[in-house]
Amino acid sequence: MSSLADNFFAAKERAKKQKTVFGSFQNTLDFPLDDFQVRACESVESGRAVLVAAPTGAGKTIVGEFAIYLALSQGKKAFYTTPIKALSNQKYHDLVQIYGEEAVGLLTGDTSINSEADVVVMTTEVLRNMIYAESSTLVNLGYVVMDEVHYLADRARGAVWEEIIIHLPEHISLISLSATISNAEEFGAWLDTVRGTTDIIVSEHRPVPLWQHVMVGNRLVDLFLDDTTVEETAELLDKNKDEVPDVNPELLRLRGYRGRGPRQNAEKFSRAAHRNSRSRNRHSSGFNRSGSEQHLRPFRASRPDMIEALDQDALLPAICFIFSRAGCDAAVSQCIDADVRLTTDQEAALIRAYVAEATAALDIKDLNVLGFYEWREGLTRGIAAHHAGLLPVFKEIVEALFAEGLIKVVFATETLALGINMPARSVVLEKLTKFNGETHVDITPGEYTQLTGRAGRRGIDVEGHAVVLWKPGLEPQQVAGLASKRTYPLNSSFRPTYNMSANLLAQFGEGPAQKILESSFAQFQADKSVVGIAQRVRKNERALEGYEKSMHCHLGDFKEYAQLRKQLNEAEKKSEKGRKRLEHSQAMASIHDLLPGDVIEIPRGRNRGFAVILTRAEAGHDPRPAILTDDAHLRRLSADDLEGPIVPVSKIKVPKKFQGKTPKERRDMASRLREALYENRPPRKVSERSWFDRKDSHQEQEVTKLRKQLKAHPCHGCSDRENHARWAERWWKLERDTHGLRLQISRRTNTISQIFKRIIRLLESFNYVERDSGGEAHLTQRGQSLRRVYGEKDLLLSLALEEKFLKNLDPDATAAVVSALVFEAKREEMGMLRKYPHSSIEQPIVTLVTLWSKLTEREERFNLPETSAPDLGMVWPTYKWARGDSLAQAIQNTDLAAGDFVRWIKQVIDVLDQISHVAQNDIELKAQCERAIMLLRRGVVATQI
Repeated sequence: MSSLADNFFAAKERAKKQKTVFGSFQNTLDFPLDDFQVRACESVESGRAVLVAAPTGAGKTIVGEFAIYLALSQGKKAFYTTPIKALSNQKYHDLVQIYGEEAVGLLTGDTSINSEADVVVMTTEVLRNMIYAESSTLVNLGYVVMDEVHYLADRARGAVWEEIIIHLPEHISLISLSATISNAEEFGAWLDTVRGTTDIIVSEHRPVPLWQHVMVGNRLVDLFLDDTTVEETAELLDKNKDEVPDVNPELLRLRGYRGRGPRQNAEKFSRAAHRNSRSRNRHSSGFNRSGSEQHLRPFRASRPDMIEALDQDALLPAICFIFSRAGCDAAVSQCIDADVRLTTDQEAALIRAYVAEATAALDIKDLNVLGFYEWREGLTRGIAAHHAGLLPVFKEIVEALFAEGLIKVVFATETLALGINMPARSVVLEKLTKFNGETHVDITPGEYTQLTGRAGRRGIDVEGHAVVLWKPGLEPQQVAGLASKRTYPLNSSFRPTYNMSANLLAQFGEGPAQKILESSFAQFQADKSVVGIAQRVRKNERALEGYEKSMHCHLGDFKEYAQLRKQLNEAEKKSEKGRKRLEHSQAMASIHDLLPGDVIEIPRGRNRGFAVILTRAEAGHDPRPAILTDDAHLRRLSADDLEGPIVPVSKIKVPKKFQGKTPKERRDMASRLREALYENRPPRKVSERSWFDRKDSHQEQEVTKLRKQLKAHPCHGCSDRENHARWAERWWKLERDTHGLRLQISRRTNTISQIFKRIIRLLESFNYVERDSGGEAHLTQRGQSLRRVYGEKDLLLSLALEEKFLKNLDPDATAAVVSALVFEAKREEMGMLRKYPHSSIEQPIVTLVTLWSKLTEREERFNLPETSAPDLGMVWPTYKWARGDSLAQAIQNTDLAAGDFVRWIKQVIDVLDQISHVAQNDIELKAQCERAIMLLRRGVVATQI
């Protein structure tokens, strides 16, 4: 027993803590804090920076909220940064509830509310821009909370986090909140070097235990053999790296469903049956599963069946992750068609009332194109989709209704896992692969952790449930591996941009800027990885010496001969690729020119032969006009059927009402087609030569030249040539790999500052930078505008402004032209605009493309990544929207979803706003951009909850 003295001193210590700011903060909470939260808050109060890494839902944000409380108690400002606007909006509303509207502001690029408040929530880019602009808003800033700081690994936007961490004034305390990462010590060590003393606080504990299951048919089966949560599995692996958790033998028996599983152990079956019988009484949620003594029916549950099974086991609300927007929308439709209804009449009425109020500002003409009525029908049934293609206001409504418990099932893409606070009792994964933009890949343990981390609501659920749907070929060990590895490394994606380099040069000068860049986390990680790579290079170089001896030729330098063969092979491939691109481009263009009644000859494919055009090609990326073949079949014409441009060989009359529904109609039309061919078949027209042809011709000349050089080389006549060539091929392959390793070393050794030097040289070539008599680099007056331009095409926009590319344009044309600087299509496209919305738009677009060509030539010369080309896919939609067309009219004949359209228009608004700030001395351009913004910011673009 403790002595009276011990109790006395403990009481005094508690009283002392209650008098601290942290003690006062704790008194405002109606729940006790976990140990990691207490330690982190105490570090913040002591004036140290902190890195808090903990699982989703563990309560990391409490530390950020304490930093705000502490700042206000000290009379200082606090900024709370998030990676996405939705999360900023959510946090803003949370803080308004605590401190009131007057004390809290919001800045998200397109939204500005009370920006000079003592507490401001903002997206990370806004803070970065403030720092570079030396904004007065930074005065009296005491604390910055960087929520979801692991975003610095994001390829597109990750550099912003590092820029802030490096440039934020030293006296400002930084609170970094991260998902669980396996290299927290490494990241913390870097923070310690750039920010001063940083406490690293890591928690592996999930406040709500997570159980792992596989749904086989309509039945849930535990993934692991024993009653093992994912936390217990992770602890087991930490203690013994060779230990593999026992996977439920029921699942192993179903693996591949072809009887390929190992012979089952009777003892394990007995343990599984005993475990399952106990599980009926284990879950306070009412979760109830059949034991393994009953035969599993190995089929994949439909989405309605999956929902019914979860509902019966009291495992709703649930988030079902489907890595496809179309798949999410289709899932909702399937549930409506199956008459799934998860709400009461009272809940449905509440949902209708909320939706009516939240969407009152939408134009009634836009509702059909938005899919409003089916979307609302799903909501009233307690079912919704959530993905980037949805209108922002629709996503916000789904989030709000889900948080209120009115939506029971959300079918979502992985974007939902990126910080938005929408926890559920269960998370379902339909599959363990996703499309990464190029190919289908397995999801990583980190992604699995992030997705399933949504399961289990703190303070509501006693446990969370992660469910993977069974399908033939599912490997239970793969699921177990994903579930066991709960951490993932944080790797920097930092690289200097043109805008960043201009700001660094202007603020610090060339030498200090290089030192700043060398202090980045990217360089910190790179320096640690060089040693192992150097060892591999030395090993490869010894092997290369052996290969070189084996390919020695007595007639001459075989390495030189092999180089010629390699160059010829590459030139031939390039020529063939150019020819195919030309054919496809010309085919696409010629299809658009075909009219109903045109008779054509299709050279290949299943449509090969003669056909008549029945309908004009629709605008878009895949024109497929309807045709009738000479054997009376209705088909669609594709560019893949053609070998270059196609021109009509004859023409017949096609009645406007012709539909070809009956065999007789089709036969009669085919007969007229054959008659026209017999009577009149003019010679095929020759299309004009384009720049593609000239390029192709140059490639053919290069191939011819290399073939002559190859035949003239002494080694070409060697009797052992092909044997030497095989060794040469091995030599080149290993040399290519070794060269890549050498490049890695050179890139990782002062790599960041080397990129910066190349950027400065490129900016010099455009007269954005000049050197004084002492050789020091400085921004020119021309280069100053680059400091205030942000985005993927920052330098291209700056160059275009120097050329006054928007001069004398109407506001709607201005918006259309600017869209080419922000839009990026999902897939590579070759077409240019066949027709401009207005003649005034053509010259600015030509200017942009010409400048882009010039810029990419310089980037190639200075060994820098190429700026992506202006994309004209949003020119027409932006122009239509700016001139007042409806949403349906704006996105007609495009592949744009309503949510994507709104997102791109908001980015156009953001760039127009940047231009208006750059053009302070150009009153006409400033007014032009402001007017364009007003035209765009209407209807669905302006609608917010």
